[in-house]
Amino acid sequence: MRSAEGGPHGRWRAALLALPLAGCTPALVPPAAPVPPPAPAPRIVDDADFHLSGAIEQGGLAMGIAPAGTAALLLDGTPIGHAADGRFIVAFDRDAPPVARIEARLTDGTILRRSLAVTPHGWKIESLPTLPRGTTPTPEFLARRKIELDQIVAARAIDSGSAGWRQRFIWPVAGRISGVFGSQRIYAGEPGAYHSGVDVARPTGTPIVAPADGVVTLAAAAPFTLEGNLLMIDHGMGLNSAFLHLSRIDVKVGQAVRQGEVLGAIGMTGRATGPHMHWAIKWRDARIDPVPLAGPMER
Repeated sequence: MRSAEGGPHGRWRAALLALPLAGCTPALVPPAAPVPPPAPAPRIVDDADFHLSGAIEQGGLAMGIAPAGTAALLLDGTPIGHAADGRFIVAFDRDAPPVARIEARLTDGTILRRSLAVTPHGWKIESLPTLPRGTTPTPEFLARRKIELDQIVAARAIDSGSAGWRQRFIWPVAGRISGVFGSQRIYAGEPGAYHSGVDVARPTGTPIVAPADGVVTLAAAAPFTLEGNLLMIDHGMGLNSAFLHLSRIDVKVGQAVRQGEVLGAIGMTGRATGPHMHWAIKWRDARIDPVPLAGPMER
């Protein structure tokens, strides 16, 4: 006896089952995505020319011109700005290491770089082996000081877009230099903070002027604990000036000032032993010496 599957009707049914269902297509396996070739290594050019001029030394500032096609400019791996015409500034802290590297990354991927030998400076160091460094600050002082330091940090972070950094700086006031940049005292073997600016001694009320164009970023409403009446000006491109111990401030925050414009007057507010102007300059995180920037003082 034949099974139903083996008869004519069974063979017909099997043929139907073997046909694909209407509207159905067999699943397709997508082809493997092509593996992209590895990116070519960037072309690196050493000893590139950045047209640097100025003081490549501890506490110094130099100006340069970025190569054509520069998309990003870096100093020791940290991005720095450059103007549309390629001009830029770099500065070196009082305690900068002996070698720095400047690097330009071009739009085509090329990297141009140059190692800079940073000349060391012989700072004035005074040893006071029997004198302690000082007293321990009180909690009240530390709380007030934090508020003041926050204002200083915020002022230094302002980029006003000023082009004062391009100018040849002038002295804010002429007089006897009573304190030099970088000097430091060692108290019983413990280093104190180094002097971060230059001091010019003149009587209280002597006017001071803007060393270069800029925008006022801080004008103390009341004397700070250490700086007294503090005035800060942004010259653009990360460069700023601070003037300490003033007897008065004649400008206000946000005001644009021109080189040679009167800013205020010398005093002895804050921690000062006599009337003088303390002028400090900073580029980004680097403290620099104002003296070579301003050049010889005209009496």
